Amino acid sequence: MLRTEICDYFGIEYPIVLAGMGGVSMHRLAAAVSNAGGLGVIGAAGLDPQRLRDEIRATRKLTTKPFAVDLLAPLPEMIRPHVTVMIEEGIKIFVAGLAVPKEFIATMHEHGMKVVVMCGKVRHAQKAEAAGADAVVAQGTEAGGHTGEIGALALVPQVRDAVRIPVLAAGGISDGRGVAAALALGAAGVVVGTRFIATPEAQAAQVYREALLSAADDSTTRTRCYTGKPARCIRNSYVAEWEGDPSRIEPFPEQVRVSYKNQVMDYTGEQGDADPFRTFMPAGQGAGMIRQVEPAGELFARLVEEAKTAIRKLNRAVS
Repeated sequence: MLRTEICDYFGIEYPIVLAGMGGVSMHRLAAAVSNAGGLGVIGAAGLDPQRLRDEIRATRKLTTKPFAVDLLAPLPEMIRPHVTVMIEEGIKIFVAGLAVPKEFIATMHEHGMKVVVMCGKVRHAQKAEAAGADAVVAQGTEAGGHTGEIGALALVPQVRDAVRIPVLAAGGISDGRGVAAALALGAAGVVVGTRFIATPEAQAAQVYREALLSAADDSTTRTRCYTGKPARCIRNSYVAEWEGDPSRIEPFPEQVRVSYKNQVMDYTGEQGDADPFRTFMPAGQGAGMIRQVEPAGELFARLVEEAKTAIRKLNRAVS
């Protein structure tokens, strides 16, 4: 009931993929999702090459199942040294955000690596397919972090109709009903991010988790104030201050440097607990459905059972 083409494609049991949330989806969370039967993804944005290598090796100590690496790829020089590490460490699935990594796709394929590209518009998916990508993620504006303007309900079927390669769905999926809905739209699987932040395995500041637990349906907003590119996050006073005069916001990646200077980027809590009124806390609109912190494996199993239940109910309704 819950097995699609992407399962065989990635060598996983269920068509559920962890979002490669930079700094949050580290080895403990990636391994937990892979061990549960999905595809764990290391969110390597922000890691230098050596830290990426360390994370890959730490993940392998915790799982023998497939897992992937996610990096932001708007500029080739940003990921060139990381590509070398992935090849040397035998990574077989790479997820690219913010751009199509066309300079590296042929080399990745030569080393047996599948390339997945995050897309916010139909033309982005078509561009990725033309460049040789093996799969795309149709990410709706409901998603946390860097995201586009089109809702998943409209985007997923349009992308499915526009490309021949497998399509995954992302954006606002926080329970099994969302998984079932994405499959009904024609997706071969789903990418889930925000919901997995509320797990002990996620590398996240305590106030970040607390913000998710108290979030409502309208607690997030899209802003360029943290990175220079539109990113959905928990609304706070820092965002309100910048959005009062958005002309001050620098383009990517200059605004990232501004944010680090202002000490508002430690949502992982590595430097101590974060400031909830200032810190960047990426989150999707599905945050309003999160009411508890639970182990990633248990959460994953519940997503699977909820999806199966939703599919059964739908089958009965139309039979």
